[in-house]
Amino acid sequence: MSAAPTPPSEEEIPTPVVQNRRWIPRLVWVVPIAAAVIGISLLIRNWENAGPRITISFLRGEGVQVGKTLIKYRDVTVGHVSAVGLSADHQTVLVSADLSKDAASLLKADTQFWVVRPRIGVGSVSGLDTLLTGVYIGMKTGAATLSERDFVGLEDPPALSHGPRGRELQLHAARAGSLAIGAPVYFRQFQVGRVIDENLLPDGSTRVTVFVDAPYDGFVKPVTRFWNASGIDVKLGADGLNVQTESLAAVLAGGLAFDDGPIEALFAAGGTPGEFTLYRNETEAMAPPDGDPHYIRMRFAQGLRGLEAGAPVEFVGVNIGSVVAVDLGYEHQDRSFPVIVTAKVYPRRMGQAFEALAAQGKTESEETLAAFVGTLVKRGLRAQPRSGSLLTEKLYIALDFLPASPRAAFDASIRPLELPTVNGTFQELEANIGRLVTKVNDLPLEQIAADLHTDLKDLHETLSELHSRVLPSAEDTLSALHRTLDSADQTLDVQSPLQRGLTETLSESRSTLQAVRELADYLDRHPDALLRGRRPQKMPESPAAPSSDAKP
Repeated sequence: MSAAPTPPSEEEIPTPVVQNRRWIPRLVWVVPIAAAVIGISLLIRNWENAGPRITISFLRGEGVQVGKTLIKYRDVTVGHVSAVGLSADHQTVLVSADLSKDAASLLKADTQFWVVRPRIGVGSVSGLDTLLTGVYIGMKTGAATLSERDFVGLEDPPALSHGPRGRELQLHAARAGSLAIGAPVYFRQFQVGRVIDENLLPDGSTRVTVFVDAPYDGFVKPVTRFWNASGIDVKLGADGLNVQTESLAAVLAGGLAFDDGPIEALFAAGGTPGEFTLYRNETEAMAPPDGDPHYIRMRFAQGLRGLEAGAPVEFVGVNIGSVVAVDLGYEHQDRSFPVIVTAKVYPRRMGQAFEALAAQGKTESEETLAAFVGTLVKRGLRAQPRSGSLLTEKLYIALDFLPASPRAAFDASIRPLELPTVNGTFQELEANIGRLVTKVNDLPLEQIAADLHTDLKDLHETLSELHSRVLPSAEDTLSALHRTLDSADQTLDVQSPLQRGLTETLSESRSTLQAVRELADYLDRHPDALLRGRRPQKMPESPAAPSSDAKP
């Protein structure tokens, strides 16, 4: 076994020496001081770069989440939602959002916010990307000079945004029809823009805002006419069936179209620049300007079933207006109920006739127009209801000259002008049909039917007797006639004995006639042969043979 180690003595243990180093504690405090400086600088930098905080109120906060829902302007993130809560009355949802410093200039008093969600319509599809990323809050800056921090969010997206190059136009119409935001705008069947907004005005009319992209906005002129190109326009005219549409998108979601209108519209154009009238169809848009309407009234002493407001009013076959109202009146004298028709007419639709009348000063005022209408009434101008179609039974008012109509009084001082009327031709037709039906009802149809039955019975008996008696005799007669014809055919045959005998007789007759002709010739040369008889014929002498000793 080894021996245990011997512990050192006190003299051998070294004594520690403590040195005073004052710079070591200073280095220890450098790290927290540097961290504090960096933190303060970051706080100052964040404070300097921090954007404004805004509050947006919505009716509902579906899909909005703190820290996840972003604020986007033109698809660029400019902030995020920091808090979501309810208002004091619990009627709205208050959304607090922190925006970047650069977005502060976008916070105008008319800036709009809305929640972008998937929206699928007939004419457009939007917000499909939110199915994967979640909803976000869209932002559209305004044009006001004052800034704002509290906003009321929109429940529906605002008007579509557009590029800086182009032209924004306002169209006014009585109704928008099937138009929707995003519907295309066409120029000669080429899409040049789209509908970006539509609003209902206080007077009940519709204002449609469209944007025409550059350079196609140069086609929009003061004479330009806009019309609703939605659906399919089908016309049946003298040249056949005509079907017209701009595109399949216009059929489904609606659309607008524009083109240069008539040159007359240039002189009538005096509205606000950038504002146009939206017409119902191309035919109405391309019609010459109508000018100011004049109202007339007509009193008919007959029922006018089929005449409705909007029915055309034609002057000598030309459409110059439409029916405004159809009312029922009352006459105390005869206690009758006339039908009172009020219509508005446009003298400008008369074309060259209007120009001629205007040159004579006939249409400058109501008084001169009334005086001119009075002269036309004296020439036989009357208002008459006529049928526009036998299929629909719709009526229209025809202003035409009927010289054979009775004289009528015309008061030029009555306003609106009241034109004399005559009954419609369809009423006379109905009366004639009624009289015809009455005459037919007065006929003794039963007696006629009984007599006709008796005559038919007698005719049947006669035909039966003819079939049983006359027809067999006729058949026998026809058989005998057939046999006679066969005999005649056999008789006239070339090989029949009769034909051969006739041929021989004709030959002998020809020989006899030849002999008689020769006899006649002989007697003509020798008439004495009747007394002396025929002379004997002399034999011709034979020529003498030449002698052998003859000299040449």
